[in-house]
Amino acid sequence: MTNEIEIGRGKRGRRAFTFDDIAVVPSRRTRDPEDVSTGWQIDAYHFDLPIMAAPMDSVMSPQTAIALGKFGGLGVLDLEGLWTRYENPEPLLAEIERLDPANSTARMQEIYSEPIKAELITARLKEIRDAGVTVAGALSPARTQEFYKTVESAGVDLFVIRGTTVSAEHVSSQSEPLNLKRFIYELDVPVIVGGAASYTAALHLMRTGAAGVLVGFGGGAAQTTRTTLGIHAPMATAVADVAAARRDYLDESGGRYVHVIADGGVGRSGDLVKAFACGADAVMIGAALARAQEAPGKGFHWGPEAHHASLPRGERVKVGTSGTLEEILFGPGRQADGTLNLVGALKRAMATTGYSDLKEFQRIEVVVSPYQHSAD
Repeated sequence: MTNEIEIGRGKRGRRAFTFDDIAVVPSRRTRDPEDVSTGWQIDAYHFDLPIMAAPMDSVMSPQTAIALGKFGGLGVLDLEGLWTRYENPEPLLAEIERLDPANSTARMQEIYSEPIKAELITARLKEIRDAGVTVAGALSPARTQEFYKTVESAGVDLFVIRGTTVSAEHVSSQSEPLNLKRFIYELDVPVIVGGAASYTAALHLMRTGAAGVLVGFGGGAAQTTRTTLGIHAPMATAVADVAAARRDYLDESGGRYVHVIADGGVGRSGDLVKAFACGADAVMIGAALARAQEAPGKGFHWGPEAHHASLPRGERVKVGTSGTLEEILFGPGRQADGTLNLVGALKRAMATTGYSDLKEFQRIEVVVSPYQHSAD
């Protein structure tokens, strides 16, 4: 059975689906939401919530990473962000909030041209560690070689290599590329890598020894990758494809389980539910947490793509403020738009469809029901 359609006589394309295109189907059983578990464990680290915060300056500061950790999730600090470039980035965050949209990109490029300082990487990670929560930091593939020893020495628990697209085989005539397999083998902590959006790309990343693979390109709400590069990953299909790679790699490796983490397109509670239904073990979310009162972006959201020195592939967007971080995670909700009580919505969806934990929920039946085509 093929899912390809003809684009023209010389090109065929595979049909792919976003989270908006699908819906979960209730089973014959229902449960009490209080009996549902949303726990997630990767390597030696257990989390009550299967939620990683995206390493974006509008979402994560050391303090919000600590707060999310105490609520049971995992905050990931961007180790190339303002917190590792400036001793006190608060005035610059306030300036970014006030920028005129017409010149926001140019000014952010200037702000982020300040060099990254190894001593600030150490200080920020120590601040999180001293609070007693799991410590996670992220670097792009381009900066990993330069700063990973600093990150390792600072005592990170989980290391994230996150880019628009991360491959196990990067070819360059200009410089020696990061040997991902050797790097992960030599590093003494679990490594999560991505983005990947296809079965083959994910399978190759799994073979490098990665503990988890990020699916998608991240920064969905603040990214213009489709407009600038023509690249797009409809998330329902991408997560399901990478989940298939996880299953096949489990057999190939003799039992090694690699976690699938949906990264992008998970802006509201319904997206969260459908990410797990497609096979995700956890989700990495940005815009949903950027709406918190405590978020450094103060109602605005942007990622590293927004200030790329030569080819910006994102922008600063206004997402507004929905409530406190606690309300966004646990409610109570005050509007029916999926921005508050993400965990409560996930638990209720699992309970309503009869599943008690996330591994079971990955097997739920889904249907293709494009939201924009029908109100049913």
